[in-house]
Order: sequence, then C-alpha cells, then structure tokens
Amino acid sequence: MNKILSIDKIEFGRTPNGDSIEKYILKNTSGLEVDILTYGGIISALRMIDKGGKQQNIVLGFNTLEKYINDTFYLGAIIGRYSNRIANGKFSIGDKKYSLVVNNGENHLHGGKVGFNKVVWSANVEKFSDSVTLKLTYLSVDMEEGFPGNLMTTIDYTLTNNNELKVAYTSTTDKPTILNLTQHSYFNLSGDYNTSILNHEVVINADSFLSVDENLIPTGDYESVLNTPFDFRKPKPIGSEINLNEEQLKRGGGYDHNWVVNNQNEGLRFVASAYDGESGRFMEVFSDQPGLQFYTANFLEGDFKPRTGFCFETQHFPDSPNQSHFPTVILNPDEVFSSETVFKFSIK
Repeated sequence: MNKILSIDKIEFGRTPNGDSIEKYILKNTSGLEVDILTYGGIISALRMIDKGGKQQNIVLGFNTLEKYINDTFYLGAIIGRYSNRIANGKFSIGDKKYSLVVNNGENHLHGGKVGFNKVVWSANVEKFSDSVTLKLTYLSVDMEEGFPGNLMTTIDYTLTNNNELKVAYTSTTDKPTILNLTQHSYFNLSGDYNTSILNHEVVINADSFLSVDENLIPTGDYESVLNTPFDFRKPKPIGSEINLNEEQLKRGGGYDHNWVVNNQNEGLRFVASAYDGESGRFMEVFSDQPGLQFYTANFLEGDFKPRTGFCFETQHFPDSPNQSHFPTVILNPDEVFSSETVFKFSIK
C-alpha cells in the first residue's frame, strides 16, 4: 500500500469539441482509491479491498470517454441543475413561469439533455495531512436547459484516511432559481459487475417514502413504510421483496423511489447502508439532504445488466417546485447553497 495520500492526473480523452478530459486518481493509505473525471464530475472507478485483502472496483463505469459521452444512464455522474423529475418540465418562482427541456416522456429529468453530467468541469487539487480534495467548478449560464440565473457550482470530492469519500456541494446564483444536486454512482460491493446486487443487505433510515404515479412523479403523499416492501429500517436483502406484485414496485420496475429520511433538520446524519456478505464490504451514507432516491438499476442495458448496481442518491424530493409542502429547492441571489454527503467504507 502507498504510505501517503496521493492525487494524480492523467489524460482520459478529448471531447468532439476538442476539450481535454482529465482523470484524477485519489488514493488513501489503506487501499481505497477513486477515479474522477472532469467530464460530468464522474466517478469512473472506486477501488477497495475485500475481507481477503483483494482490491476491486465497486462502481459501474467505462474505460473510454466515448462511452460516457453516449451514456444515457448517468453512470457515476454529478446530476444538476435538478436531479430527478419535474412534472411536465414546468415550474414557477413567484409569478414567473419557466419551461425546462423535457427529456423523460413529458417530464424533465436530471438536468435535461445537457445536464451537469455532460459538461466539462474545471479542476483544482488540495492536499492535507489526512485527506486529498479534488475541487470541480462549473458555471451554468442563465437559461441553460431552461433554468434561470447564472449558477456557479463547486463540487469538492475529498478522500480521507478514514476510508470516507466526502462530496460537498456549493452553489450561488444571480437570479432566483431551483437547485437539486446529487451523485449518481451505481454501486456493486461484490466487485463483479456480472453479479446481481439483490443479495446486498440494505438499511434506509426512513419511516416513510414518496409514492409515485405511473410517470414516477410523486403523488405528494408521504406513505408509511410499515408493512410495505419499502421498509428497510432493519437490514434486509434488496431482492427479498423487489418482485412482489405491488403497484409501486411495478411502476418503478423495482425500487426507483425517494425515501423521506428521518430527522430532517438534524444536518449530517445516517441515511443508509449496504453490506455484501460475500466480500465483507460495508458502505454507510451520511447526508444533510431530506431525501434518498434508492434505485436498483431496473432499466440498465448494453454494457451492464439490470440490477447489477444500485444508487443511493442523496437529494431533495422529485418535483419539489410543484409541491408546496415539500422542502423548498429555491436558491436566491443572497444565499449560498451548501450540502454534504459522506460515503464511508469498511469491512464487516
């Protein structure tokens, strides 16, 4: 193992526009490594050891830039300006109405056709005694994909010697706008992409979830998880109830829902965990966000099969601009949006 934290840079490829895309490789002293691209802020690999000391990649990813450019599943990417769905791509701030790019049936999804997952980010590196940080910045101009305001966003990816990957988000705007950022890695703790994630044991710290209509837009109801397949308050395998004949599961093709995380106003707190008994790998997620989109890759195709990865997307609720009782996603010019999510890895 390397004796000190390190962060290195190599060229990953060039976009059709000629932009050079770099891959930054962050390593800590206990065998945790993460590869991050300046294209889409993408985590292209995350390597950790298993209980036998074998290091493997535990996120789905590609080896070429071309595959990421053509990817429609948001593998490993930063999602913005608005992660998840906005009904009919329409919302209002005060009496001003806005129409977004529609790219998911009638709805807006994950920032539009050219969201934060498809842009080139500027990069800077910071090194500390017990961590290394890759700082990515991007200016989203006024009315990009239909969103108002010039929005400056910084993503800090920090790898620590405590086997934590911290993702810190900061944004400012010069006009009232809406914002909902997340990280969209697909995890498979087995380290084998041909293996289903249905045996992974998952915990989600939520007493309720958001039911959805047939277009996966929240109905607005906070549904109790009690006596439903959505109860992950105690560890259970992802696959134990995923194929039940239940209306919400049928609408999502499995799990593709937002959970209302407990202790909404506590700041950074435990959100979810996943455990793969075969490898012994254990991942915990902490966040200050109100929601968690748990997605079991029901629609993956091409290089990866369905349900060979899962996403823990910490975020605000889908369609929040149109549901007044959901926590607000409006960012004003005199405010700074600031949020943090921590992925902590260990062997159990």
